[in-house]
Amino acid sequence: METIVTALADQQAELSDLLSPLDEPGWEGPTRCEGWTVADVVLHLAQTNEMAWASATGQFATSLETLAGGTGPAGSVEDGAGLMVAKERGQPWAVVRDRWRASVDALDAALRQCDPHQRVMWVAGELSSRTLATTRLAETWIHTGDVAAGLGVDVPPTDRLWHVTRLAWRTLPYAFAGAGRALAGPVAFELVGPSGAAWDFVPDDEALTVIRGDGTDLCLVAARRADPSEVDLRGEGPDAEAVLQLVRTFA
Repeated sequence: METIVTALADQQAELSDLLSPLDEPGWEGPTRCEGWTVADVVLHLAQTNEMAWASATGQFATSLETLAGGTGPAGSVEDGAGLMVAKERGQPWAVVRDRWRASVDALDAALRQCDPHQRVMWVAGELSSRTLATTRLAETWIHTGDVAAGLGVDVPPTDRLWHVTRLAWRTLPYAFAGAGRALAGPVAFELVGPSGAAWDFVPDDEALTVIRGDGTDLCLVAARRADPSEVDLRGEGPDAEAVLQLVRTFA
């Protein structure tokens, strides 16, 4: 648990470094999330960090009711997130910044108290606290890139993405089920990380489908920040095309 929580803390710090020099116009600037400013993205991360803290401390249902109350029904998790941001949009940027910082500290403390196998509630259903921490790493990395793109800043990928890639691999059955499909058989990832390290995720049984290529590209595809046709990922086997279309690292 220590390893993944530390990786999450490092990712939060990377985003903090992007935000620290911004003034009010910077917080009102656009991001890679269509229609969302930097302040909107950070507000969303604060809200979801607060939800994750509540999940880790057994208060998820109450937190969700507080954050989403009065927003009306949402057709999807993504729609729900948009409604939550719209509900609280327009606060002073310093208030959003301080709320996000507080949520980072509170979540870090809560996760470090969790057993990695402890089952907790989340928007996607019940999962382990380790998986919860990894989803927070994945989402924070995604939105760090969204903010960086809006600022015109290049943020090099790091080997923290190993955890995100593992999440994408382990949750393929969930991704397929969400699309009303089933895997034909086990899937393996044979990827290369930013440092050049091999990132091999191999099932116990022989893989029928193998995805090969760059680990960062896989994370971008899973985040819906790159189309499979735009990156150098190659697949073999009956589910190759579907894996690249359905893989995801967010609820």
